[in-house]
Amino acid sequence: MMPQANFYTLVNKNRKYSRTLVSPRPAIKLPPMNTAPNGFVREDPWRIFRIMAEFVDSFETLSAAGPAVTIFGSARLHSSDPYYKLAVVLGQRLARENLAVITGGGPGIMEAANRGAAKAKGKSIGLNIELPHEQASNRYVNIPINFHYFFSRKVCFVKYSIGFIFMPGGFGTLDEFFEILTLVQTQRIPRFPLILIGRNYWKGLLAWMQATLEKSAYISQDDRDLFSLTDDPNQAVQIILDFRKNLGVTPAIAPVMA
Repeated sequence: MMPQANFYTLVNKNRKYSRTLVSPRPAIKLPPMNTAPNGFVREDPWRIFRIMAEFVDSFETLSAAGPAVTIFGSARLHSSDPYYKLAVVLGQRLARENLAVITGGGPGIMEAANRGAAKAKGKSIGLNIELPHEQASNRYVNIPINFHYFFSRKVCFVKYSIGFIFMPGGFGTLDEFFEILTLVQTQRIPRFPLILIGRNYWKGLLAWMQATLEKSAYISQDDRDLFSLTDDPNQAVQIILDFRKNLGVTPAIAPVMA
């Protein structure tokens, strides 16, 4: 007898295929697969070339920029905000140490970090993304790279950076923090410095991580040592400089993954 668990089966009706959900409940008809001449069956193989082009262009540009630090943070902060001003200082000091500064290329914290790097006559890189509500690259970017796909942009945030600074931000900042933290935790990338700026902003999340994730053994106590927390831009820069100084000597470099 057929089990009563839900599963999909293809039902042929006059050579027009549709998916039917088999269940103890009344059947649910799902939309047929798009097999139109301009449907995804024809489009997806060509989309691969657009993806390849994004990687080729960005890799070529970023590989020539030298070691970099990526700074994440809110696009919604104005130039009068204290965190905006702090990001300008960070960008400027990193550029003076001959480190390229990478941001998402937009306004707010991204603009501030690029502004500081440009002010120090350094490499101010903006990885801009095409969005429904158009995000134009900020005017302080002197090495702009435009992306259509979020995932290729994410790769480029990480591939050429030797440190990451996370300032107050929204879903995008949190997404990048946990993604890069996971890459370090799982040793898919080296143990680069991950620096959280803004104790008041991050303290709630960090308290929850300790009280919920660590207490329930979803993470280990050592996992909280994978990142640093500070309000001092000088300390943040020094952490990255110390790592650069020792790079190739003391860090346990993860194997290169194809």
